[in-house]
Amino acid sequence: MSIFAPVAPTTGRVTVHPASFRRLVAAEWVKLRSLRSTWWTLAVGMLFLPAFAVSRVASIAQVPEAVGSDTLVGAVYVTSGVALTQLAFCTLGVLVVSGEYGTGQIRSTFLASPGRLSVLAAKLVVTTVTVAVASLVGVVLAWVVAAPFFDQTGMSIDLTRAEDTRILLGVPLYLATATALAFAIGAIVRSSAAGVATVLGVLLVVENGLAAIPWGPVQTLAAHLPASAGSRLLQSDAVGSVITVSSTTTFTPWQGYGIMVAWVVGVLVVAGVLLRRRDA
Repeated sequence: MSIFAPVAPTTGRVTVHPASFRRLVAAEWVKLRSLRSTWWTLAVGMLFLPAFAVSRVASIAQVPEAVGSDTLVGAVYVTSGVALTQLAFCTLGVLVVSGEYGTGQIRSTFLASPGRLSVLAAKLVVTTVTVAVASLVGVVLAWVVAAPFFDQTGMSIDLTRAEDTRILLGVPLYLATATALAFAIGAIVRSSAAGVATVLGVLLVVENGLAAIPWGPVQTLAAHLPASAGSRLLQSDAVGSVITVSSTTTFTPWQGYGIMVAWVVGVLVVAGVLLRRRDA
C-alpha cells in the first residue's frame, strides 16, 4: 500500500493579463523610481535652477548701476540654471533606455511585451513626465529663493505678463523635450557613454560652435538646430539665450519650440524603426 496520497488535479486557472499600455507605463515607472541614480540625477538637475537663480540675482543686487536696467528680466534670471539642468536631465534620458541594454534587462522587457514600440513609448512618457514635474518644482524653488532680492534689483515676475508666463512654463516644456531627444539618441546608439557624449556634443559643442561662426548660412543652420530653436521659448526680447550663444529672433518662441519638437519626432522615428529591425 502506498504511503503517498494521490494528488488531486488542479482545477484553478491562471489569468494572464495582456501587457496594456497602462501596465507598461506602470512597469516603467517602477523601474525608474527604483533606481537611486534616478533620484540623484533629478535632484541635482532640479537644484541647479534655484542655485543659479539666487546666485545671479544676488550678484546683480551688488551692482547699483545695474539696478532697474531693461535687460533685468526677472523670469530670465530666475531660470538661468536651465543650461546645467539640461545636462543632468539629458543624461537621465539616455540612461533610461541605454541602461537596460547594458544590463541585458531589455530582453526580459521585450519578452514580457513583444510590442517594442509600445515599450519605447511607455519609457518615453514616464521619463518626460517625470522630468517635466521635476523641472516645474525647480522653477518654483528658483522663484522662491530669488524673490527676496527683487526689490534690490528692480526685477519682478508677473504671471499676468505673457512673456513671464511663457518663460517660466517654458522651462518644463523645453527640458522635457530635450530629455526626449536624449532618450531617442540613447535608443539609437544603445550605449550610455556614446549616448551621453552624442547628446552633449550636439547640444553644446556643435550648436554653439556653428552659432559662433559669423557667416549667414551657418547662422541660419545653427538657428534651426534643436537647442537653439527650442531656447526661443525661454528668451526675452531684451535678453539672449542662456542655452546657446545663438540669439536669433528669426521666428517666434512657439515656432522655435515647434522646430525642436520636429527634431525630436524625427529622431524618435529613426529610433523606432531601428528598434523593430535590430535584435535586442
